[in-house]
Amino acid sequence: MKPTKSFIDFAAFVSFFPQLVAGPIERASNLLPQFERKRKFDYHKAIDGLKQISWGLFKKMVIADNCAVFVNKVFATPDAYNGSSLLLGAIFFAFQIYGDFSGYSDVAIGTAKLFDFDLMRNFAYPYFSRDIAEFWRRWHISLSTWFRDYVYIPLGGSRVSKLKAVRNTFIIFVVSGFWHGANWTFIFWGLLNALYFIPLLLTGRNRKNLEIAAKGRMFPSISELAGMITTFLLTLFAWIFFRAQSIQEAFKYISRMLTKSLFTVPDILSTSRRSTLTLLLIIVLITIEWLGREQDYPIRDFLKRRSKILRWMFYYAVVLSILALQAPQQQVFIYFQF
Repeated sequence: MKPTKSFIDFAAFVSFFPQLVAGPIERASNLLPQFERKRKFDYHKAIDGLKQISWGLFKKMVIADNCAVFVNKVFATPDAYNGSSLLLGAIFFAFQIYGDFSGYSDVAIGTAKLFDFDLMRNFAYPYFSRDIAEFWRRWHISLSTWFRDYVYIPLGGSRVSKLKAVRNTFIIFVVSGFWHGANWTFIFWGLLNALYFIPLLLTGRNRKNLEIAAKGRMFPSISELAGMITTFLLTLFAWIFFRAQSIQEAFKYISRMLTKSLFTVPDILSTSRRSTLTLLLIIVLITIEWLGREQDYPIRDFLKRRSKILRWMFYYAVVLSILALQAPQQQVFIYFQF
């Protein structure tokens, strides 16, 4: 794009506070022109922004922070828990990192809307993905597209020989892992995702699922459901390495999890009522996101065909749940460390 000659526009672009710390990673071509145009307060856009902020706070303070309480305990002392508790701990981490990061993105995007700015979408219901390629099109979209445009495509992308396409895929995922930190766990996490992705690339199925699952329908097909469950389990396995302090600890966690006790009742549920509440809240999150999955965020037009009173009751319920169900200890945003 043509460089700006306004120092104020440039300085405002690089210091725009809503997304400054953890994204979305904005391109100048999208955000800079918005500083150059005249803006006005838009009531409907502001209401939209407040809804998105409230949903982001719900995901962070109610889902992610409650999950973190048990994730920290389970990953610190895996020997103290049975296999099913360790599986539940991994599931809690999957929703902790999703609620934490996508929650931040919702708050950032919603805050920008209050000032009549449009930031790019950063998450698009990644846990409803039917294969790992779709997952990466829906998870941390601003980073994935940045790596695609500035690393993957300059290397030749997929428009090269199969061998070079495989090489490029490994490079992009390893670089993505290294971006998160100088720890072998992140590198291994990136390599795992590359291994998940390669079969789709070689068979030409990496661009198969472009639309949201079960679009226009209430329920997914059997094949869609199987794809979502498989993709989630593969992602879950990789998240263990992402969360563990070392590769050795990750394998120790997995070996302890994959025992006969995996098929027993999680002892963490019997010793803590809050863990049961957290599991129920995750189910509520999944339900609401599934019902609103065709929107940018699920409560944008939630219950739009219902009465106004019912809609307001729902919005108040979201706000009250943030006040009443937040975790006993505040947790810092996971992505602040990256």
